Amino acid sequence: MGIACLVAKRSTCLRRFVGAVVVKDKRILTTGYNGAPSGIRHCLEVGCLREQMKIASGERHELCRGIHAEQNAIIQAAFHGVSIKGATLFCTTMPCSICAKMIINAGIKKIYYLTGYADALAQDMLREASVEIIKMEDIDGNFTADSHGSAGGDL
Repeated sequence: MGIACLVAKRSTCLRRFVGAVVVKDKRILTTGYNGAPSGIRHCLEVGCLREQMKIASGERHELCRGIHAEQNAIIQAAFHGVSIKGATLFCTTMPCSICAKMIINAGIKKIYYLTGYADALAQDMLREASVEIIKMEDIDGNFTADSHGSAGGDL
């Protein structure tokens, strides 16, 4: 989880810094952070569209210049031809419903996260797909797992 927190520092989002790391067989396969697509100006440069439109967190995901950290990690795997089927995702934030759908179809089987996200649908879909969710606690940089079984993590 420490690596996901480090990756989050690369975020170019003005609202939230999120990092993701996909791991399989104790090896890091890909990383991702939230920010604008390659070649597109970042919110740091042009401002936050969501702030300008007063859109609440967890709503209207399509009205954003950025890609979520989880999406970027999955896209990096596809871009480089790396299979992430059966992998584990470490993410600083619980995935949203859009990311949850991508995670399910990518074959990721377990998610560790630090903070919640206001999207109950994501947890419902992950539970139905038997993706295990484990909430972790950050105690002065030492991460501890609070497993609630299959998709039973606290939001």
